[in-house]
Amino acid sequence: MKRAIIQELIKWKNAPGRMPLLVRGARQTGKSYIIKRLGQDYFKNTIIINFELEPRYKNCFKTLDPKKVIQEIEILSNQSVVPGESLLFLDEIQECPAAIQSLRYFFENLPNLHVIGAGSFLEFSLGEKTHGMPVGRVEFQYLYPMTFSEMLIVLAEDKILEFMKNLRITDTIPTSIHQKLLELMRLYCITGGMPQVLAHYSEHRNLLQCRHMQTALLNTYRSDFGKYATRVQQQFCERVFEKAPTLICQHFKYTDIDPDLDGRSIKAAIKLLCKANVLTPIYYTSANGLPLSATQIEKRYKLLFLDIGLVQASSHISPELLLNQDLMQINRGTLTEQFIGQHLITLQASNDRATLYYWQRDARGSQAEVDYVIALGSQIIPMEIKAGKTGRLKSLHLFMESHKSQLGIKLSQESFNTREKIWVVPLYLIEELPRLIENAR
Repeated sequence: MKRAIIQELIKWKNAPGRMPLLVRGARQTGKSYIIKRLGQDYFKNTIIINFELEPRYKNCFKTLDPKKVIQEIEILSNQSVVPGESLLFLDEIQECPAAIQSLRYFFENLPNLHVIGAGSFLEFSLGEKTHGMPVGRVEFQYLYPMTFSEMLIVLAEDKILEFMKNLRITDTIPTSIHQKLLELMRLYCITGGMPQVLAHYSEHRNLLQCRHMQTALLNTYRSDFGKYATRVQQQFCERVFEKAPTLICQHFKYTDIDPDLDGRSIKAAIKLLCKANVLTPIYYTSANGLPLSATQIEKRYKLLFLDIGLVQASSHISPELLLNQDLMQINRGTLTEQFIGQHLITLQASNDRATLYYWQRDARGSQAEVDYVIALGSQIIPMEIKAGKTGRLKSLHLFMESHKSQLGIKLSQESFNTREKIWVVPLYLIEELPRLIENAR
């Protein structure tokens, strides 16, 4: 299971003056696996401490002296911890707040030792003031579900992946290759990017079994509510979690969840699920300048679900039926927006939490909406998503006129096409878009 983030982890390993690293992200996205793989491939040995499975190691962190901490770990684990050669992996680190606090002292007093922490509910622990978060003494990497290109690697589709990575915006994509990529994208929309689901499909090619695994994952997320929500909050988290996949990429209103439930309680539940990385907000921005966050309105947002495969599983439509339908037209085309949004997240710097934006104009007689607005360097680029091969671009034109944009993107099932300042780009090339734009410059 090759992941793009491994390159960032290698850079961290080799960087002078590096800090201890915390890998963050939703449950079951492969954090532990990728860290263990890093240790296996790039270190002489890896010492893995799982505080949930081996709580005895918590006592090692009663002292803030990292050399004494290491001495106790070596004795308990019967392994040598050698700075520069060993990787110390503190898994489920949120179960030991003192270990989080100790990262500061590892950086200051034992900087040559490579230390990585991760955990299922790390986001909630980092928000606790009592845990002594070592601000400015740790680095972060965020891990998300696997992308379309990572799926191609898993399925050994090396040739078509190489073809994608060498494309230029002026190239012509042969019809046969275009159709194959659309079929593979359809497959990704069914399997999604959860690592264990893709690994199973790679080996067995059984979509029905993949659906069972996705249902089990959804139940796992439900069972987690009790670990970060109060008993009262759990019922609201459950309701939001149940309804959110049907509301993806739509203007969100609390009444959409349940008109009879208290809006403040729904708001609190959404915040919890966003903190758990199960949901991601897409905020409105006027996009009048950079950063885009400067003009965002937090009360106006849409929601993105963790993974498109889990969205499909929650719909209870059989995988075979999905294969025989125009998948991109299901649910008014919002699946295409989920697909693009899920990948726009991974295109952002992995050392910071990703943010997504859209634009809308509500002027009487001139309403318009652009699905995503992104910043590439100093350029603000509007992106409109079309589920089919056709569709008007009125909103995109309005945005570009009012914001003096030099480039607009239409993502659809069409092949390449350039129309003055508007590029038509196939949906499956979203990961290549920054490279295509840079090359065109």
